[in-house]
Amino acid sequence: MTLLHQYMETGNEELPLEAWKKEACRLFASRMSDRKVRFPCIPATQAFTLGHFRYGFAPDPWDESAGRKLAEIIAEYGKSSRSFGDYSSLIVFFEAEEKVRDVLEYEAVFWDLLSQVSRTDNTPWPGDIPEDPEQAMWEFCYEGERYFVYCGTPAHTARQSRSFPYFMLALTPRWVLDRWNSQPQKAAAVAPQIRARLAAYDTAPAHPELKPYGSEGNLEYRQYYLRDDDTSPAGCPFHRAVQKEK
Repeated sequence: MTLLHQYMETGNEELPLEAWKKEACRLFASRMSDRKVRFPCIPATQAFTLGHFRYGFAPDPWDESAGRKLAEIIAEYGKSSRSFGDYSSLIVFFEAEEKVRDVLEYEAVFWDLLSQVSRTDNTPWPGDIPEDPEQAMWEFCYEGERYFVYCGTPAHTARQSRSFPYFMLALTPRWVLDRWNSQPQKAAAVAPQIRARLAAYDTAPAHPELKPYGSEGNLEYRQYYLRDDDTSPAGCPFHRAVQKEK
């Protein structure tokens, strides 16, 4: 398995991808490069322009093999992510079903996928990260790497920043975010620009759970999957199976 490292036009016959995969890449590229309706996350658009993203493809999220395939993709990415660029993220597109589910159904399968992935992880959970998602410093980890996870779905309408024709995930390593935040003046200057773009992009106001990592009152998992309204799950649906010692 090889992660796609750059976008090519759908008509490029040199790219050996199925039609839906080419379309997902094309739609994603169009969104990241749109100069009129600018995607809110400025670091993401920079990463796309610089070619720091890597792309993987999985079956539809309800397919019994989807979790296993996602784990394989994340594992491959994690082994080489530091060589992909300072703004690198992993983008995973899932094949579309014939029907579009509702926001809460996609939320449920999102957390089920992360739980399935975690069950394949034989690496000890990082000692500096709480295992309880209800702690401010918790975040999703796989094979010792810490990730912020973003989910986009075909069901989102008010939050266009979380809408995409294909169910998709973006996993950003914590070291990428740490590098960004290591330049506090730059980060502080960009933050209001991101908020302004978000206000223009979505018809819903910014979700109340969008808070800095580790800050008081923040629960990181609530930012992974934002609903179309201002509600959040009462508790984290993520379930990590503790590996038994052999």
